Amino acid sequence: MFIQPWDAALDEAEWQTWIAEGHDFGLLSVNGLPGHAPTTVPTHFVPDSSQLLIHLARPNPVWDSIEYDPNVTFTVIGDYAFVPGPWRAKPGTPPTEGVPTSYYAAVQFICRAHIVDEPDAKAELLRRQMAHFQPDRDHAPIEVDKAPYGRMLPGIRGLRLEVTEVRAKFKYDDHKPVEHRATVADHLTARSQALDEPTALQQRRRLDRIGPWKP
Repeated sequence: MFIQPWDAALDEAEWQTWIAEGHDFGLLSVNGLPGHAPTTVPTHFVPDSSQLLIHLARPNPVWDSIEYDPNVTFTVIGDYAFVPGPWRAKPGTPPTEGVPTSYYAAVQFICRAHIVDEPDAKAELLRRQMAHFQPDRDHAPIEVDKAPYGRMLPGIRGLRLEVTEVRAKFKYDDHKPVEHRATVADHLTARSQALDEPTALQQRRRLDRIGPWKP
C-alpha cells in the first residue's frame, strides 16, 4: 500500500483507536501456491495484543497456501467515499477541471500465520472472539465436550496472526488548504450517502489535529 507523507497515521494511537471503534472486519490475503493466484478471504477478526484471532471453515481452500507460506497480509478498510472532481477544483478554475479522488482509511497488518488445530486451543480462541463480539455472554459455553460448539469444533481451524508490521493510511486530502478540506467535509455531510458522514468525520478529525499541512 503506497502511503504519501500526508496520508500517514499521525501516531500508533490513531490507527489503534480506529480499529477499536468497531473496524473488525477485513480481508485476509495469502500468497498463492506456485502457479496459482493469491487467495483472499473476507472475515471478522479480533485484535489480541500483538496478534489477530481468526477462525475459518476447514474446507476453506486457504489452508494449503498458508502451510506453504505463512506470511500473510490482513487489510481493514473503512470510512471511504468517492470525491467528485468539481469538489476539488482549484479556486478560479472551472469546476470541470477538478480531479476526482477516493477518501478512505486503511490499516494493513503484515503477519506470520499460526494454524490452531488443537481442540482446547480452538475453544479458547472462540471464547476470545465471542468475548469481543458478544460481550454480554448471551451464548452457550464454548467447551470441547459440550454442545453446540463442541461438535462444531472439528469443522473449523483457528488462525493466530502474529503481527510483524502495521501500515496505516488515512487519505483525506490533508495536503490541501484548510478551507478546501473543510468545504469537502461539508459536501460529504450534505450528500450523506453510504459512508459519507463517517468519512467527513475522519476528515474533520484529521483537520483539527494537523491544521495547515507542513512538509
